[in-house]
Amino acid sequence: MYRSHNCGELRASHSNTEVTLAGWVQGVRDKGFMIYVDLRDRYGITQLYFDEERTPKAIMDKASKLGREFVIQVKGNVIERASKNPNIPTGDVEVVVSELTILNSSLVPPFTIEDKTDGGDDLRMKYRYIDIRRNPVKNSLIFRAKVAQEVRNYLSNDGFIEVETPYLIKSTPEGARDFVVPSRMNEGQFYALPQSPQTFKQLLMVGGMDKYFQIVKCFRDEDLRADRQPEFTQIDCEMAFVEQEDILNVFEGLTRHLLKEVNGVEVDKFPRMLYDDAMRLYGNDKPDIRFGMEFGELNEVTQHKDFGVFNSAELVVGIAVPGGNAFTRKEIDNLIKWVKRPQVGAMGMIYSRCNDDGTFKSSVDKFYDQNDLAKWAEITGAKPGDLVCVLSGETNKVRAQLSALRMELAERLGLRDPKTFAPLWVIDFPLLELDEETGHYHAMHHPFTSPKPGQLELLDTNPGEVKANAYDLVLNGNEIGGGSIRIHDKATQAIMLKHLGFSEDEARAQFGFLMDAFEYGAPPHGGLAFGLDRLVAILGGQETIRDFIAFPKNNSGRDVMIDAPAPIDKEQLDELNLKLNLKP
Repeated sequence: MYRSHNCGELRASHSNTEVTLAGWVQGVRDKGFMIYVDLRDRYGITQLYFDEERTPKAIMDKASKLGREFVIQVKGNVIERASKNPNIPTGDVEVVVSELTILNSSLVPPFTIEDKTDGGDDLRMKYRYIDIRRNPVKNSLIFRAKVAQEVRNYLSNDGFIEVETPYLIKSTPEGARDFVVPSRMNEGQFYALPQSPQTFKQLLMVGGMDKYFQIVKCFRDEDLRADRQPEFTQIDCEMAFVEQEDILNVFEGLTRHLLKEVNGVEVDKFPRMLYDDAMRLYGNDKPDIRFGMEFGELNEVTQHKDFGVFNSAELVVGIAVPGGNAFTRKEIDNLIKWVKRPQVGAMGMIYSRCNDDGTFKSSVDKFYDQNDLAKWAEITGAKPGDLVCVLSGETNKVRAQLSALRMELAERLGLRDPKTFAPLWVIDFPLLELDEETGHYHAMHHPFTSPKPGQLELLDTNPGEVKANAYDLVLNGNEIGGGSIRIHDKATQAIMLKHLGFSEDEARAQFGFLMDAFEYGAPPHGGLAFGLDRLVAILGGQETIRDFIAFPKNNSGRDVMIDAPAPIDKEQLDELNLKLNLKP
């Protein structure tokens, strides 16, 4: 056998035991007459000891040639260390080596295999198989496996059945862009990789499966960012004979279970917030409620003077920054520069200092007196020692800008504690969203989402006011899951598709299979999908998902390790009856 114990297992109780270990050389300290080697595997590090008195010369010579990341096997006796290392679990012992086998040599790695490595992101992505040996990445992958196992255990114990759905499906026009796969046997036709198993899980409800789940790969050909990959993993769930409250209760339970079992955190409250209130108070539909700084709308107390910037604005809105009066003028100027960045897009920022003596000093004292500024403080909830930051402009734009500023300030002030967890349900989303460029409505979630009871008729008269029977679960300012009660009858689904611009023939071509299924006894049903990558990252105290994915893509959607995507041979293109018209 290659090993009798792993490298994180040995303790003082193993003293005078002969063991066999195998792993990678973390480091070598050659003192001439004695050599220390740190041997590493997935479980930890054990110190190996070679000396001229107890180690055969041939073994000493071989040990002196070891380099970092050599793969070796050793046999030896466990002894208590004279100089113990309290920083590692095996720090009380070492192994006096009697046999050494080099299983494989190694080139010098392109970066150090340490927690704080000298390798940049691009280099570590190129050599990801080496990066995985580092504790931060290794532990993140182990952490992900633990979360996934807890999910499976919880849902299985609650009666959910895990069912696999197809990866080669039909492309649909809704949502993000599909990744398409040409069919060799069906010339000129294409499969699509699923953006989600949405229609299949609904069909499983028609099939009577009642409670379904799947930890499933999904694919979207869209622009990337730190928390988004072209392929990602969902915890996909669906339930029959349920209303919204049933689903919220089940997945509150799952989230509560994960926080307790994985993080040791008890969370009782899952507050619920209307979408409209989330936008009004926080400027986005996934607010971080671990801290305050709720929006205060200031139109009534700012548009009565001769300050044209505010008078011409659709919305004037501010937040109170706790302790912000301590900011220097330079720090405030830097905040103003920050909101003017193209990524935020504000034209500027007005501010008012709330002094400890109850007076105010603003950047627009020429236009507003102490009574005006006192009203700003009252509406935003500012106290003495705080700073009121005010933005103005078009409602939707200025809310997004102030939301970005709120999160930036919270980061700078240390208000986003990754060990504090604040879940939140956001409910009653708009069913439809207006595309300002085309003037057409599209489904805010997807075309299978049911409108709230009693609101179907509004589709004909006021489609923008129709609320969806939909809900998102937010954790620490990140959407970790979302779902809805689905449409389960053919007539309602046809009405919905009509309002989304599908002709009868188009609806039949795209979704006929689902609408036909609804005619064979479809039960009321609904569901939810968690984004596993994002959920794991947040539970792990981070917001960037990359280190929780074994082999992620970069921000251009490329796998720089295997150099994909890549061209394919002309012969393969010919087999698929494809021709490429590449630009010169």
